[in-house]
Amino acid sequence: MNLKILFEDTHAIVCYKPAGMPTQTSKIGSQDMVSILKNYLYKNQKERKEPYVAVIHRLDQPVEGILVFGKTPFAAKELSSQMQGAGFGKYYKAVVCGKFEEKSGKLEHYMVKDGRSNLSKVCEPSAKNAKSAVLFYKVEKEGMEDGEERSLVNIRLETGRHHQIRVQMAATGCPIWGDAKYNGKQLKGRRQIALCASHLEFLHPKTKEKIIFEIEPEGEGFRKIFF
Repeated sequence: MNLKILFEDTHAIVCYKPAGMPTQTSKIGSQDMVSILKNYLYKNQKERKEPYVAVIHRLDQPVEGILVFGKTPFAAKELSSQMQGAGFGKYYKAVVCGKFEEKSGKLEHYMVKDGRSNLSKVCEPSAKNAKSAVLFYKVEKEGMEDGEERSLVNIRLETGRHHQIRVQMAATGCPIWGDAKYNGKQLKGRRQIALCASHLEFLHPKTKEKIIFEIEPEGEGFRKIFF
């Protein structure tokens, strides 16, 4: 894999995660972003010891986009604290099947995760283990694919629930292009979900300077219809 580094200093490293690559996996012998970064750092350091790489946040395996990792315990603590609070700005682009009646708005649901199936669903607020899920969206473009309506949507997460964007988009009747788990009309031969963590902003763990990263999606669904 060709590792794409967007930023690196002694405290943190920001990189692009391609679709299909797990952020971190427990499977022995399987590649993930953590092992790839550790190999990269090991080759570029003078000390012959295992590099420190801390996971701050994750992306679902089929999702592409920007990730930040801590390179020291201090940086990991500071970044994780921002992640738990309001310091992180996480923005996504998605291609969805269909069109929204309102071209921008706020989606609010309650969601629950099924640990056995590793799927989440919208539920009643009173359901056991229900958690609030909130996001904001804005339609950037509308188009057609094989006679069917498609929309390019910008999304800002207010909460960070399991499969949140995928579940909430499906619940509104506009499931994400390529999503085999939550898009019942998914076409054959599509191996990528058109969902990208395209914009990330946070305060540098040491200097407290606000830093912003942006990328353009590379996935098939984006390129085929809108890019």
